[in-house]
Amino acid sequence: MTTSSSAPGAEVPAERDLGVSILNALPHPVIMLDTEGRVCSANDAAQNFFQSSAAVLGRHSLRHFVPFGSPLLQLVEQVRERGSSVNEYRVDVGTPRNGGERVVDIYAAPASERPGYVVIMLQERTMADKMDKQLTHRGAARSVTGLAAMLAHEIKNPLSGIRGAAQLLEQSADDEDRGLTRLITDEADRIVKLVDRMEVFSDERPIEREPVNIHAVLEHVKRLALSGFARDIRIVEEYDPSLPPVYANRDQLVQVFLNLVKNAAEALTDTPDAEIALTTAFRPGVRLSVPGTRERVSLPLEFCVRDNGPGVPEEIQTHMFDPFVTTKTNGTGLGLALVAKIVGDHGGVIECESQPRRTTFRLLLPAYVDKTAD
Repeated sequence: MTTSSSAPGAEVPAERDLGVSILNALPHPVIMLDTEGRVCSANDAAQNFFQSSAAVLGRHSLRHFVPFGSPLLQLVEQVRERGSSVNEYRVDVGTPRNGGERVVDIYAAPASERPGYVVIMLQERTMADKMDKQLTHRGAARSVTGLAAMLAHEIKNPLSGIRGAAQLLEQSADDEDRGLTRLITDEADRIVKLVDRMEVFSDERPIEREPVNIHAVLEHVKRLALSGFARDIRIVEEYDPSLPPVYANRDQLVQVFLNLVKNAAEALTDTPDAEIALTTAFRPGVRLSVPGTRERVSLPLEFCVRDNGPGVPEEIQTHMFDPFVTTKTNGTGLGLALVAKIVGDHGGVIECESQPRRTTFRLLLPAYVDKTAD
């Protein structure tokens, strides 16, 4: 990190020189603020981002480089008050000075060795992109909602007639033709089951929510998995026992995690040391913008399902929550679309990070808040 107060040509210890090189190699802007809010250090990416040299940055407070009333300034104060790190996503810190609109994720933390100093890292558009994907998932789920309603009316009724006619024909058919009538009946039943699965998307009734112990939900899902499809797979738990309840529908959460664990187990079919990890954590600084409003919703509860399988093929990673997208030979491609719908209905976010030997589905959900408490 370049320090604005360093004299030109000053000798730098080897350890510090290495640290500066590492920070300057980062593609993300990193700055340090002193107790007065002045930019006392900035790496190369920060100088490019703010379009100012370290010397110019060091002559001004952060307020000089961000919009008036920017949430970034409030985050700095929160870090000082709490003495802990705070994150905020999708914040526009753009000004005419740094090139207009600049939407970033903000990671701010206290400098452990310097009381009152705050280190800030800016990461452009990562969560904004995730939110765009989340809106796409919800839009896709709404498309399936309309399709399900249409299919229920236009397909299930005629199928009932076809199935009935096939059963009547079976009574007078010879052995060879009877096989064909049974084929018609079986295929009609298969299509009805598919439409029934899609009808779940058209259920627009309000969700009945209550405070739910997520660890009880995960334990239930683990027992179901180990007694069936995951009996030969090691399932490990990495829980934060101090988590508050999640505000959710218990049955729907069971459906979400059962689906994710089942997908992970199927991905581990040919993995010799197959393992699924269930993790929970509290992220007090995570807040997301609500599209179309100025409201920011806190999603402090993070739940993950991680496996050490081969990973999700790169070509479908951006579409994996869309309906009918699947890598399974006999899959319908509705499982993850339904998961995205349920998470979205709960006001949460789901995302997937995948690479060989490490695929993680991460859910961010709101905690239960007792509004009757004083």
